[in-house]
Amino acid sequence: MPADRAHAPLADAVRVRAPGRLHLGFLDPAATLGRRFGSLGLVVAGFGTVVEMARAEADRLDAASGCEAELARADEHLRTLRRHTGLRAPVHLRLRETLPAHAGLGSGTQLALAVGRAFCTLFDCAIPTAQLATLLGRGARSGVGIAGFDQGGLLLDGGPRADGSAAPLLARVALPADWRIVLVLDPGRRGLSGPEERAAIATLPPLAQADSAEICHEVLMRILPGAAGAEFVPFAAGLSAVQRRLGRHFAPAQDGRAFTSAAVGRAIDWIAAATVAGAGQSSWGPTGFAVVASDAEARRVVGAALAAGVVDPALRLVVAAPLNRGALVEALSPAHADCHIE
Repeated sequence: MPADRAHAPLADAVRVRAPGRLHLGFLDPAATLGRRFGSLGLVVAGFGTVVEMARAEADRLDAASGCEAELARADEHLRTLRRHTGLRAPVHLRLRETLPAHAGLGSGTQLALAVGRAFCTLFDCAIPTAQLATLLGRGARSGVGIAGFDQGGLLLDGGPRADGSAAPLLARVALPADWRIVLVLDPGRRGLSGPEERAAIATLPPLAQADSAEICHEVLMRILPGAAGAEFVPFAAGLSAVQRRLGRHFAPAQDGRAFTSAAVGRAIDWIAAATVAGAGQSSWGPTGFAVVASDAEARRVVGAALAAGVVDPALRLVVAAPLNRGALVEALSPAHADCHIE
């Protein structure tokens, strides 16, 4: 069931699988023409948050191994939904999988929307995804995680509205299925978030209007048409150009580097020099990415990077496909709803 269905037939239990996303850059963080941010993003396969929610006799929250740290946030989202809707029937909420927190993969937004959509499906509440995001405190700067939850693909938003509600989606392009994304993750580092992120944005010098104009030009005339026409070379060149400008802009908040993790930066720079790729860092990192033209090329360049010794042992390299769909929502059978989390 697509995630943009506002409600579904009543069920005793539901599961929501929300995909991860890469934030590929802001268009105009300084609002040189009066509107802040605007974002480009890409939904990827192989990473996600999985939430299950079932009717119960008493409230219960639990999590699979490795997901426990997100239980408090999930509980707060549940409390917010109850205050807003007045629906207070007890539930059993389970976190089956979660995205790495503060890694540049959209963990906060996907958790909020997965909990919200599970709650709305279970209790037949017709709340659109964008409204859910605002209600749960997501989308203050970027709307690509919200649009990605509904649709997947390559996404461009126009920045948050003046009233603070979620940014409108301006374009959505399905990426060619044979393109691949080499992801370089650093489990030992965390990107900026919350108050630290807000402070960094507030203290950085404004991005010059000329830089913002060039970013918009690259997005409109190379990245989007390259994706729409399966023209990889202009797509990759435009994406790397956007990332270079934004990397220079945000470097003062990242120890003077374009990458939060120096080890990730070395690996991505090597890969970008060894093949044709659209490369950079997702959001505040530490995750870096290199979009390449095929699975074979992704495997070749990863193998070459490992053989060359440029990949720090602490890093994790993953080859992912683009995901041209949003979250999946499914009803669970009563027997499945009672299964135990190990």
